[in-house]
Amino acid sequence: MRFNKSMKIYTRTGDQGETGLYGAERVPKDHPRVEAYGTVDEANSALGLARSQLPERHQDLHEVLEHLQNALFDLGADLATREGTPYARNLARIDAADVTRLEELTDRYQEEAPPFTGFIHPGGHPAAAALHLARTVVRRAERRAVALARAEAVNPEVIRYLNRLSDLLFVLARVVNAREGVSERDWLVKKRR
Repeated sequence: MRFNKSMKIYTRTGDQGETGLYGAERVPKDHPRVEAYGTVDEANSALGLARSQLPERHQDLHEVLEHLQNALFDLGADLATREGTPYARNLARIDAADVTRLEELTDRYQEEAPPFTGFIHPGGHPAAAALHLARTVVRRAERRAVALARAEAVNPEVIRYLNRLSDLLFVLARVVNAREGVSERDWLVKKRR
């Protein structure tokens, strides 16, 4: 959606606790569909935070994250549009090729990441910590999409995409720490007495 300079950012249409889905249908702001795409929007913002912390020399990662942010806009629009509405025909839906691309990226960057030996503390370099945060928000978005799918039709590729995306973000966080020379901290399991 493009705004021109004379358009106001506020519309007042949500002042009664409702919002519009793509297609103009009004629903409560706490509707499961709004919860799902709202959490995707939150994940996109977390990726923006990660990008802002990532040194410019990691151009390949900047390009990957920019691609992911664009994809999350598409995914959010997918969730904001009920299947079967006339508007759904005009939408670029998340599809199997998008999921495959995430798998390919995960495989590519996992080769660069240190060997995985167990659970690690989320953190390290600020960009890695932000990627871990984005990963957990994506996991919540996935849970919201699954909950929505119990009540209404949801593009199944959306759920698969969110599942793969959280895996990719975990790997990318580890790559950032490795490239920046930051050691990961292993989870120290409390010993039984």
